[in-house]
Formats: sequence, structure tokens, C-alpha cells
Amino acid sequence: MLRLAIVREVLPVEPLMRLVEADVRDRGEGCGAVTTFLGVVRGTHNGRRVRHLEYEAYEPLALNVFERIAAEVAEEWSGACVAIWHRIGRIEIGEASVVIAAAAAHRDEAFRVCRYAIERVKQIAPVWKHEFFEDGAAWVEGAVADPDDEFARGHARSQACA
Repeated sequence: MLRLAIVREVLPVEPLMRLVEADVRDRGEGCGAVTTFLGVVRGTHNGRRVRHLEYEAYEPLALNVFERIAAEVAEEWSGACVAIWHRIGRIEIGEASVVIAAAAAHRDEAFRVCRYAIERVKQIAPVWKHEFFEDGAAWVEGAVADPDDEFARGHARSQACA
């Protein structure tokens, strides 16, 4: 199973948790924590009723960005591991659009890695969201930060370590 992927099917949480746990098991102090983030389609946005979402991605670049995020995680938290899967296509209310699993020796580190990864996905991944409402539709601005922008990376780090 891949640690980084763009998929059209329902996102797997348990298999990703097992994958990152196994990756960290024999590193340093081993794996003492696995955290997950599951981004779920909500039924309202800015007071409007959402019918469903459609995500699009430039897949080759998105996977490169996920690789970059994983490398940044390895640089910042040397004993940790992260998996990032993002779903594209039509996604219904209550379904997951992104799953991140992070494993580390300690829970604090695993939480930080997970938070950092989703912040970076939102900042730099070429994934776009089209929201369909009861009264129309709108594209949501996607990633706008330059992946090399150290200020943006620092902001993601500060969010993860707050």
C-alpha cells in the first residue's frame, strides 16, 4: 500500500494507520502513537446548504507535493512517518475527502506531524474544491503558497506546534 495517493474511492483509515505504525515500529524509541486526521464534507458552508463537493487535482504534481511534505516531516521530526491520501471526484456530505495518518514515538509528536501535514496540504497541494449548494455552486480557492516559501512553512509549523 502506498503512503501517498490521490484516489477516487472511499479513503482507508485503518490500513494507513497500520502502515505508518509499521514504518516507525523499529525506529528510535519505536511507535507509541498514531494520530489521524479525516477531513469530512460538511452540510453547510458560510450559511449555505451544501449538496456535495467535487475535488480535482493535478495528480502528478499533487503526489510530488505529498512527497515534499513527507520529506519536510522527516526533516523536522526524524523518527516520525506520515501518510497522506486525498480523494478526488464527487464526494457526498459526511464522506472523507482527505486522510492523514502520522506515527511517532510519542503522542505529542504524532499530533504535531498530523497537524503540520494538513496545514501544508492546504497551503501547497494542487487540489481544488468545487462546492455545490442548493442555490448554486462555487469554486473554493485552493493552495496559493509557493512550496519554497519559508514563511508559509513556518506558519504551518507554528500551527502544528501551538
